[in-house]
Amino acid sequence: MLPFSIEELRSEKLLTADYETLLYKGSYPRIYDQQVEPADFYPSYIENYLERDVRQIIQVADLGKFQLFIRLCAARTGQLFNQSAIAIEAGVDANTVKRWLSILETSFIAFRLPPYFRNYNKRLLKTPKLYFYDTGLVCSLLGIRTPEQLERHFLKGALFENFIIVETLKQFHHRGIRPLCYYWRDNTGNEIDLLIEDGARLYPVEIKSGRTIQQDFFKNLDFFHKISGNPPEFGWVIYGGQEHQARSNGTVAGWQEMPVWCG
Repeated sequence: MLPFSIEELRSEKLLTADYETLLYKGSYPRIYDQQVEPADFYPSYIENYLERDVRQIIQVADLGKFQLFIRLCAARTGQLFNQSAIAIEAGVDANTVKRWLSILETSFIAFRLPPYFRNYNKRLLKTPKLYFYDTGLVCSLLGIRTPEQLERHFLKGALFENFIIVETLKQFHHRGIRPLCYYWRDNTGNEIDLLIEDGARLYPVEIKSGRTIQQDFFKNLDFFHKISGNPPEFGWVIYGGQEHQARSNGTVAGWQEMPVWCG
């Protein structure tokens, strides 16, 4: 079962006004149904599920290495998934990392966002990016103990990006639709955080944690529209503020008012 979505929290009047609190708390039902503090819930969840149940499923002999593996993954939220690098740091082989991550994926703990392969005459990166289904879990794994600590954390932008991508996936999963979601990056650093494929339409989405709209929010969208020929009106920026603006090169929406990608 996926954690609560924005709409589910909103319908029960549980949606927080600031996204830092929401990212820190996460969206698991027990936190809201039973008023459990994240500082109490997540360590117990990690111990009881990740370290006991998952460990038994994959028969982990060295719990310390498995714990390190999970935390290494959390520290790479929103980054390219480098299986070999994680294996070296965790002190295991690459096949073990592959097997452990597969269990996290089938358990709806973590997932890899695949790259979009259409070339557009550019050399593209073809490594997936790593994300988690719940940002509260990531915060706990990273040792973030308050929303104020998250506000100053170097992974704040990555966690906000993680949150928006997962909210997009929830829209599709809740409607029984297989999500066709990707990221796009070429070898010179041009990148689109999220690409949503809907039939013949392709929606490029840039995700920005800032609360003030900046012109450079559209830089990568402009580049992508130019090389791909994708209509600019299909471009979106989801950001940490509240304004909604329709522009010639895309639409800006606040995180609380995300568009519905699948009707």
